[in-house]
Amino acid sequence: MKGIYILLIKVKKDINIKVGALGKILFKKGRYAYVGSAQNNLEKRIQRHLSKNKKKRWHIDYLLMNPNVEVESVHHKETGKEEECEIAQVLETVEEPIKGFGSSDCKCTAHLFRLKSIRKFTEEGFKRRK
Repeated sequence: MKGIYILLIKVKKDINIKVGALGKILFKKGRYAYVGSAQNNLEKRIQRHLSKNKKKRWHIDYLLMNPNVEVESVHHKETGKEEECEIAQVLETVEEPIKGFGSSDCKCTAHLFRLKSIRKFTEEGFKRRK
């Protein structure tokens, strides 16, 4: 199955993390949303993100491998890759983008957003997991 997903992430305290070529980033305590896609095996990609034992390959790996970070829930749906950037562009208008994070292969400002308030994603077609 291919599709897109949103990880709702909790950062338990302020942390500085070196994120590949982006360098050190301060992640303030709070909740974040990460928008991603998998065009081959969506379930396998999500399981990889939930695992703490992996090689750092993507920006999100650097964040999720920190012991002060946890994935609270995952929302996903079957759709084309283009919807990944559409959702990121909507989130950019209402949340705080982490500039350059997760968007090195597109023109989006970011694919990770610090949530200004706790929001529930009610996008039709997303299923709650975890």
